[in-house]
Amino acid sequence: MRIARLILVSLMLCPLARSAPAVDDAQRELVYKEFRAAFDAKQYSTALPSAEKLVALTEQQYGADHVALVNPLSNLGTVYYRMENYASAEIHFQRAVRLLEAKGGGGGVDHQLIRPLHGLGETWFAAQQYSEAAAALKRAIDISRNSDGLFNVEQLPILTTLIDSYIALGRRSDADKEQQYAFRVAESNFGPKDLRLLEPLDRYARWFESDGRYLSARALHSRGLQLAEEVGGPARLRTVTPLRGIARTYYLEFLFGADKKEESALEPDPFALPSNSSNSVSRLNPDGEKALRLAIAALTKSTPVDQHLRGDTLIDLGDWYLVSGEQAKAKDIYHLAWLDLAAVQSTRRLAAPRQLVYRPPLGSVARVHPSKPAEWEEKTAEMSFQVTSVGTVTDIKLIKANVSESLVKGVTLALHKSLYAPRIEAGVAEATNDVRFVEHLLVRKPSAPTPAPAAPATTTKPNA
Repeated sequence: MRIARLILVSLMLCPLARSAPAVDDAQRELVYKEFRAAFDAKQYSTALPSAEKLVALTEQQYGADHVALVNPLSNLGTVYYRMENYASAEIHFQRAVRLLEAKGGGGGVDHQLIRPLHGLGETWFAAQQYSEAAAALKRAIDISRNSDGLFNVEQLPILTTLIDSYIALGRRSDADKEQQYAFRVAESNFGPKDLRLLEPLDRYARWFESDGRYLSARALHSRGLQLAEEVGGPARLRTVTPLRGIARTYYLEFLFGADKKEESALEPDPFALPSNSSNSVSRLNPDGEKALRLAIAALTKSTPVDQHLRGDTLIDLGDWYLVSGEQAKAKDIYHLAWLDLAAVQSTRRLAAPRQLVYRPPLGSVARVHPSKPAEWEEKTAEMSFQVTSVGTVTDIKLIKANVSESLVKGVTLALHKSLYAPRIEAGVAEATNDVRFVEHLLVRKPSAPTPAPAAPATTTKPNA
């Protein structure tokens, strides 16, 4: 009987012996280190199995609905995001958000929501789902400010994508408000003399450029230049970005004109020429050329030379000369730019003509801003033409259009007056045939026909 009982007990224990061993923190920590090493090395396909295993181990240890899964799920979502598998990234970020929402509100839970909401917003932005991205990112920002303070620096990466989402949605007033806030956050955390302020200064200046506020942009680029120059030594490479920015504001101001309201509201432009100078809006301000040459000199003195950045800066200078009518200088500079970019196998930017100057015709969506958009519809005119070796446009032909002949003539005239940077082949400016361009135009919808008035009712007298 005793032997029989022992056999029975051993049979009962066998299934337990075959079950999976219990998971502990040490096992998960080991897998996390494997994941982190591959992720930090940007080997995302190698990091993926470790990230998936970490989720599985956490589920086994804590259960499928435990908040301990939030970080592993966010890690897995981030790996998929970096691999540009946005559908899979969305699934894991959303699961992390749902786990936390199921636990209800509260400081700790709310704060944990920031990371998966940020990841979800980044994923939706990358997938061009801008409305969904803005909603997720705004929610993350609100939680961040409530839990970590109004000016906490951790919100800056979230703000950056939120602003880009607002811009993509055409919500420029919201983008402007958050752009101001982002700069205040950076300045209050870094201080006015911290090199970490250079990137926020450049980003805020570029926002002003996109809004046509070139004096405001130039003031911020100038502040960045001053900050970079104060560092001295090899760090003078940091002057390249603000110098290019200063030149770009003059270039854009020449193309699109200065904002008169801004001119009257701001302090005098520190880079403007004296009022009795012959310089005017009819030609480029030479201080822009000087800024670009200073940037190129700084790059040339650096060791090793960043040929990619110097090539891009040389393209800026070539464009400057072409727009100012100095075609021979432009060709020489484009040749130097091609040499730099060819050395780093990055000549793609020079491989096709680039539009530099184009003023849209009347009827273009860029110029028509109807008060009642529902009364208008968007149509197109597709053109082909040749860009010569000096950037002029010739041989313009209509490919197809669904607009009137007068609107097509307006597009043709605008293209005749436009200017392109020519294609650079083996360092030489070449003509390019069959360049295509599509202009988007707004046309008023035909009015609905007025219904004919109803015939008057007739009465019939009853028989006597």
